[in-house]
Amino acid sequence: MFLAFLFSSALAAGVWFLYPPASPAPFLLFLFVLSFFRDFNRAVPADPDAFVSPADGRVTEITDVTEETYIGGPAVRIGIFLSVFNCHVNRTPWPGAVEYLKYSPGLFLDARHPDCGPKNESNALGLRDPDRNVKMLVRQVAGLIARRIICTAKKGDVLQKGQRFGMIKFGSRTELYIPKDRVGSIAVKVGDTVHGAKTILGRLK
Repeated sequence: MFLAFLFSSALAAGVWFLYPPASPAPFLLFLFVLSFFRDFNRAVPADPDAFVSPADGRVTEITDVTEETYIGGPAVRIGIFLSVFNCHVNRTPWPGAVEYLKYSPGLFLDARHPDCGPKNESNALGLRDPDRNVKMLVRQVAGLIARRIICTAKKGDVLQKGQRFGMIKFGSRTELYIPKDRVGSIAVKVGDTVHGAKTILGRLK
């Protein structure tokens, strides 16, 4: 489907060059959409204790919270804001089996709004790694412009660290929850730019 989209977009671009409209706006829109749907192959860090970023963007929050839906207790939440200029593919921060999936309808507040996390439309994916006896939760949160969350993972799927599992279209937020008693260290701070599957967010005990 994605290749078909790229082909149709390229075809549209060819038509634009042959028959340019009076305004460049359609072509500029095409370039923006093509840029938005870009994807990159990423080298995942070999560090066996490191959990990686589930998204490209900017760290806006590192907070101690209580996460009851899947973690079941104290957790560290790392919030990442994705602007319309970021790659919006979501990736697995840690290897494990998909044990929990929950889509929650909601609002479409700006992804930088402090209430967007609990109030906006979202999709939660819970991973369990039996080898390390650890669970992690990734929440895809829609934003003001983002109106469609895609998650291709299903319950029972076994995902590798850095593997693609979905995307959020046009500006959004991604949250990662790690059990607080399993966090050995955090390797980023608020304001840092991170890259999905590539940037180490922290290490487990």
